Amino acid sequence: MTIENWTQRFPGLAKLSAETQNLLLAKSNVISVPAGTTIFGPGNSPENMLFLLDGTVRVQQVSETGHEIVLYRIHAGQSCVLTTACLLAFEDYSAEGICETDIQAAAIPRTVFDDLVAQSKQFRDFVFAAFSKRITDLFLMIDEVAFQKMDVRLADKLIALSDGQDTITTTHQKLSIELGTAREVISRQLQEFQRRGWVEQSRGCVHLIQRNALENLAGHNH
Repeated sequence: MTIENWTQRFPGLAKLSAETQNLLLAKSNVISVPAGTTIFGPGNSPENMLFLLDGTVRVQQVSETGHEIVLYRIHAGQSCVLTTACLLAFEDYSAEGICETDIQAAAIPRTVFDDLVAQSKQFRDFVFAAFSKRITDLFLMIDEVAFQKMDVRLADKLIALSDGQDTITTTHQKLSIELGTAREVISRQLQEFQRRGWVEQSRGCVHLIQRNALENLAGHNH
């Protein structure tokens, strides 16, 4: 796949001066990475700023005990704010990024990123607008993990993952990672949903039987 002027895929970058866009295009390297690849992890130091052109990357935190929680996903047309933070602070990654699909990304060397942040107000505004949006999202997630009941959070996650369909391809383990809890907690809650007749479970799948009941619990109809 030929990537023409990839900066046009990012509204913030499309507003940059022609000179700055041309610099990004000249200095960038478009990479293709297969699904399942870990593109960064704890202890790694970012060498490039990544702009995702195609696919999805899951960013997750793993505790010393092996407990995992999904922090956010990067979709096409977005940059990785964890990489931004590490580049700005000259720190190593504290989480890992895993390709959920085959991806294509434009990689900008650290030196070019540093120069543009220092010299281009428009580029700096783009970086910090994306940064502030993601920080807000993370605070919302912290609020959910700390204060919302698990049955409400699971109902909301099932509705979100279903994407309008009645069958979700997932496992108890994957759902536990999404919600930052133990697999046993998810299993108990799904069993309760099934007892109420809201869902049915089969190997690797959850079937939504009463979507309205799940939406009501998640507060979507309030």
